[in-house]
Amino acid sequence: MKVYNTLSGQKEEFVPVGDPVRMYVCGVTPYSDCHIGHAMSYIIFDAIRRYLEFRGYRVKYVQNFTDVDDKIIARANALGIPTTELAEGLISQYFADMDALNIKRADIYPRATEEVPKIIEVIDGLIKKGYAYEAEGNVYFRVASFAQYGKLGHRSIDEMIVCEVGTDKEHPMDFALWKAAKPDEPWWQSPWGRGRPGWHIECSAMSLKYLGDTIDIHGGGQDLIFPHHENEIAQAEAFTGVAPFVKYWLHNGLMQLGEEKMSKSLGNLITVKEALESYSADAIRLFVLSSHYRSPLTYSEEGLEAAHRGAMRLRLAAHRQGGDGPTAFEVSVYRQRFIEAMDDDFNTAQAIAALFDLATEINRAADESHSVEEAQKELIKLARVLGLTLPPLQTIALDVILSSQEQKRFTDLVDAIRDELKAAGAWLFRFLKHRNRISEGTDILNLSDIDISHPEGQKLQAAAKLILTNLNSADAQEISLAQVRDVQSIMASSANNGDGIIPPETTTDPDLVQFITSVMETVGPALDASGKPGVSEEQLKVFFDEAKSYLAWKTKGEIPKGDKTSEVIPWGAETRQAHELVVSLEEKIEQYF
Repeated sequence: MKVYNTLSGQKEEFVPVGDPVRMYVCGVTPYSDCHIGHAMSYIIFDAIRRYLEFRGYRVKYVQNFTDVDDKIIARANALGIPTTELAEGLISQYFADMDALNIKRADIYPRATEEVPKIIEVIDGLIKKGYAYEAEGNVYFRVASFAQYGKLGHRSIDEMIVCEVGTDKEHPMDFALWKAAKPDEPWWQSPWGRGRPGWHIECSAMSLKYLGDTIDIHGGGQDLIFPHHENEIAQAEAFTGVAPFVKYWLHNGLMQLGEEKMSKSLGNLITVKEALESYSADAIRLFVLSSHYRSPLTYSEEGLEAAHRGAMRLRLAAHRQGGDGPTAFEVSVYRQRFIEAMDDDFNTAQAIAALFDLATEINRAADESHSVEEAQKELIKLARVLGLTLPPLQTIALDVILSSQEQKRFTDLVDAIRDELKAAGAWLFRFLKHRNRISEGTDILNLSDIDISHPEGQKLQAAAKLILTNLNSADAQEISLAQVRDVQSIMASSANNGDGIIPPETTTDPDLVQFITSVMETVGPALDASGKPGVSEEQLKVFFDEAKSYLAWKTKGEIPKGDKTSEVIPWGAETRQAHELVVSLEEKIEQYF
């Protein structure tokens, strides 16, 4: 197994210091809800942890909460509540969000406010060794005293332009280990007076306390390389005299919304709660893990929709019914591909490609009546290494297949399609297709099979009789344009006579006439099959396909005319959007129905 180490700038063989693998990941500062950028980082390190465990390693995983910070203080003061109340509520929400994303909980969640004694111990040790100094109640790390400062980011002190403001500092790059208390801020007593910890020191102190002088993996976003992780190295190695503080530094790319990274401070974020209202945890995880963890990821509804469809494909393959025939392919090939991908710096994108290829083989084998049980078990097992749940089909409902936003759009679209098809006379097919009106043991629908106890059945029977009347002519195998118009007229007049038949709403639309002509040419010959009126299920399927084709033509703004160039028909923007939705939902709808 090889991992990319930010410290060396290259991939290295993964050889942990000991057992268990010791892993520390920087946690959140709880001053507002977690956003999808946080989810990206924690999904990535959750997948890494799961894979290490899959490969037989024991892992001790520590993740902190920075529960005292300038931003927390400012937000709490603005809300008029204690910082502890603000942090506690948001930490609870954090756990709810991460649990919903199927992120395994860390073994330890130390909080800065609960680790002050260890933090003071480390600061005091750094002062005694000459690496830190006190000034007016503040304590700063003396950056110039640590010769290797900048080694993580591969920059010299002179190249680092970001620095902490402070007129009492010896050097502009010196950073705060302890901050003197200010009015209306929480404080703890220390050898340097009342105050609170700086941001960087807490992670060093907590890592040293719970994982020891050297840990195997330290993770976080690439935005933490400098100054946070650079400062962690300087603090920890200066205090213990042991190097390296971290053997493998792993940094994930950042989530972007447009051209900027997603962050609370910029205000350009999508919260985890908002994302989960529209997409499943599997979809969000697949969206994140379909890119390499070191690459940036741009948030988009289109990307999440694609991930949603992908998760559904895996889910359906994992639980579809196979046959009794022998297994038709070698399952171990896909397991090996998955392992090779993950062994190469946790390449989840390639690992997921192996899962989709395995799903394709499962579907192919099942279609050919081969057994797929062994392959499905492997698919589920490997998917769970990435934290994908793939719940069984019995739990699938429309609200799972379609996100909440899609459900509303889908419902609106169904209504629009129903109106469109009803206007085209295709409402008739909707009743014909109803399974409880097909006689048991036959695929022919006769007029006598229609349930006339229901008002819609009465409409169906009346409409069918009217259409059959027009088809029972000398050339019943074909239906002319005039006959179609006659059918429309009869249906309209029948409705006026009070028999309940619903006439097409656009009976003068020439495009509608062409559509009905096409449908009748397909269904007409079957209506008089076997010496009695009826229509086969296969003909009904063709009829339905014709209806779908018509809708597609209309929404595209085109009506095909044989081999001739399509005639462009003006069509509203809403209908064009409906067509785009039809295209985007096509796979989901087909899989569901």
